[in-house]
Amino acid sequence: MIPIFSIYSQDIKRIVTNWVALVIISGLAILPSLYAWFNIKASWDPYGNTEGVAIAVSNLDEGATILDQQINIGDQIVDSLKSNKKLGWTFVSEDNALHGVQHGDYYASITIPKDFSKKIATVVTDEPTKAEIVYHVNEKINAIAPKISSKGASGIIEAVSSNFIKTANGTIFKIFNELGIELEKELPTIETVKNYIFQLERSFPEIKRILNVSLDDINEAEKIVKKSQVAFPTVTKMVKEGQRYSNDLNDFMAKSEKIYDELSPAIKQDFLALQEMAHSGRQFIGSINFSDIGQSSKDFTQFHQRLETNRQITEGLISVLTRLQDFSSKKIFENEINQLNQVRHHLLTLDHTAKNIHDKVLSHDVTVDQLICDFNDTAYSLATISTNMVNRFDSNIKPKINQSIQHAKTSLNKATVILNEANQAIPHVEKILEDAAKGVQMGKGEIKAIQTRLPYLEKKITQIANDIRQFEDEADIGQIIELLKNDVQKESNFFAEPVILKEHKFFPIPNYGSAMSPFFTTLALWVGALLLISLLTVEVHGKEGEFKSYQIYLGRLLTFLTIALIQSLIVTVGDIYLLKAYVVDRLWFVLFGLFISAVFMIIVYTFVSVFGNVGKALAIVFLVLQLAGSGGTFPIQVTPAFFQAINPYLPFTYAISMMREAVGGILWDIVHKDVFYLIIFTALALLLGLALKNPINRTAAKLIKKAKESELIH
Repeated sequence: MIPIFSIYSQDIKRIVTNWVALVIISGLAILPSLYAWFNIKASWDPYGNTEGVAIAVSNLDEGATILDQQINIGDQIVDSLKSNKKLGWTFVSEDNALHGVQHGDYYASITIPKDFSKKIATVVTDEPTKAEIVYHVNEKINAIAPKISSKGASGIIEAVSSNFIKTANGTIFKIFNELGIELEKELPTIETVKNYIFQLERSFPEIKRILNVSLDDINEAEKIVKKSQVAFPTVTKMVKEGQRYSNDLNDFMAKSEKIYDELSPAIKQDFLALQEMAHSGRQFIGSINFSDIGQSSKDFTQFHQRLETNRQITEGLISVLTRLQDFSSKKIFENEINQLNQVRHHLLTLDHTAKNIHDKVLSHDVTVDQLICDFNDTAYSLATISTNMVNRFDSNIKPKINQSIQHAKTSLNKATVILNEANQAIPHVEKILEDAAKGVQMGKGEIKAIQTRLPYLEKKITQIANDIRQFEDEADIGQIIELLKNDVQKESNFFAEPVILKEHKFFPIPNYGSAMSPFFTTLALWVGALLLISLLTVEVHGKEGEFKSYQIYLGRLLTFLTIALIQSLIVTVGDIYLLKAYVVDRLWFVLFGLFISAVFMIIVYTFVSVFGNVGKALAIVFLVLQLAGSGGTFPIQVTPAFFQAINPYLPFTYAISMMREAVGGILWDIVHKDVFYLIIFTALALLLGLALKNPINRTAAKLIKKAKESELIH
C-alpha cells in the first residue's frame, strides 16, 4: 500500500508546486460543469416560449346564414386567436402565408376557406357537409416546431367543434325549456278538467237512479232535479276552464312542431360525432410521437378527454332514444340502443387500453405491441358500428324517430279531441237537466224521453274518460315536463364540456431544464473523465522496476479520482445553487454525483491504463453508444432495437436513473438497484485493470514504439 500512496502523494505535490499544472488541472475540474450548465440553461423552458413560433393565419370565410341568423365562424376563430399567446399567430393574406411558409418566415400556415361557415350551416339540412381548415407546414426548418404548430392547428379544430356543439345544443334545449315551462303552467287546468270528467262519469249511475225513482215519485224527482240545477254552475265553470285548456293545448301543439323538426338533425349530428371519433381513434396510435414523452402524454390526455366527451354523447343518445321508444309503446329502438351500448363499451375499452399503453411508455416497458393491436381492433369495431348507424340513419333510424314523434303528436291530438268533445257534451248535459225539470212537471212521459237520451250522453262521457286514462297509461305528462324544463345554460355547457380533467402529478418537476439536469450532469461527468485521460498521463515515470504494474494502476487512479470528485462537486453544486435547478433531495444529488463520477473515472481510466490510446477511443465509442442507448432524452422504447438491447449494459442507464431520483423524489428500491449495477461495472473495471494491465502493456509496448516512430501518434 505504501508505494500506491507514494505515487498519489507525489502527484498531489507536483500539482500544488507547479503553477502551470495547477492552472491546467483547475481548468479540467471546471470545464465539465460548463458543459452541463450551458446545456441545462439552454433547455430550461423550451415549451414555455412557443409564442415565438410564427404561424400564419389567413381568413377567407365569407360567412353564412343558419336559422335566419348571419354567422361568420372564420371571424370568430381569428378573434379567439388574437387573444391566444401560446403561438405566434400572424394574420396575413393567403399568398403571403404560403410564400412565408416556403421561405421559412413562418413555420406553418392555417387557411380558413371561404365556404367554411356555409359547410358548418349544412348541419340543419338533410346532407350535412364537414367543414375544412387547410394546414401547411415546412418541416425542413426545425424538427420540433412542426409538432408544436400541428398541436395549434388541432386545437383550433377542437375549439370550433366544442363551441358548435355548445351552440347547437343550447338552441334545442332553449326551445324545450320554453315548452316545458308553458306546459307546467297549464298543469293545474289539465288536472281540474280531468277530475271534472271523472266526477261526471261517476255521477251517471246516480242520475239514472234518480230518473227511475222519478217515475214512482214525481215529487221526489222534482227535488232531485232542483238540487242538480243548483249544483250545475260548477259544471259550467268546468266547461269554461276546459275550453281555455283546449286552446292552450293547441298552442302547445303548434310550438312542439319546432322541436320535432330539429330533433332528428341534432340526433344525427351526435351520430356523426361518434363516427368521427371512431375514425380518428383508428389513426390515434399511429400519430403519436413516443419519442416526445411530454407531448405524447398531452396527446393521451386530449384523447382521453375526447373519449369522455363521446361517451357522454353516447349516454345522451341512449337516453333520447329510450324516451322516444317510450312514446311509441314498442321497442322500435332496441337494436340502436344495444349498438350504442356497444359503442359505450368500446369507448371505455379504448380509454382503458390507451391508458395501459401510456403507462407502459412512461415505465419504459416495451411490451405494448399486443395492447396496440387490441386498441386497433377495438377502434375498428367502434368505427364499424358507428359507420353502420350513420349509414342507416336516414333510411331506418330517422323514420322510426319520426314515427315515435308522430305517435306523441297523436296522443296529444287525442287529448285535444277529448277536451273538445267534453266542451261539446257538457252543454247537452245542462239541457238535459233543464228538460228533466220540465219533465217532472210534464209527467211520466217526458221522464221516459229523458231516459231514452241519457245512455248516449253516458257513453260519450265514458269514452272521454277512457281516452284520458289511455293517454295517462302511454305517457307521463309530469316526466315530459321535467325533461323539457331543464336549465338551458347548464345543459348546453354540460354537452359542450361534459368532463373536466383533474390532474395529479407524481414527482412534479417545474421546468424542462431541471428535468434534463440528470442527463446533462451525467454526461458532463463522463466528458470530464475523458478530458482528464486526454491531457494527463496514466503512467508513472520513474526508475525502471521501481513500481509494480498494479501499484502504478492504483496509485495514479487515486489522483484521477481526486480530480473527478472535484469535477462532480462543481457540477452538482452549480446545478443547484448557480442555475437554481429544481432538486428535491439536494444532498443526495451531490452524493450520487460523487459516486457516479468515481465509477465513470474508474471505467475510463482503466480503458486507457490497460489499452493506451486504444482505450481513449473505446471511452469515446462508449460515450457515443450511451448518448443514444441510455434513454436520457427520448424514451428507450422509441429507439431502434439495437439501442434497446444494449440499454441494460450501459452505466449511463443507471447513473441517469439515480440522478432523476434525487431530482424528483427518491424511491430507495430504484436507487439500490442502480447502485448495485454501477458497483458491478466498477468491479469489472478494477478486475480488468488489476489482472490485465501488465500483460497487455508488455504486449503492446512494441506496437506503441513503432507508432511513435511515425511522429504522428504519441
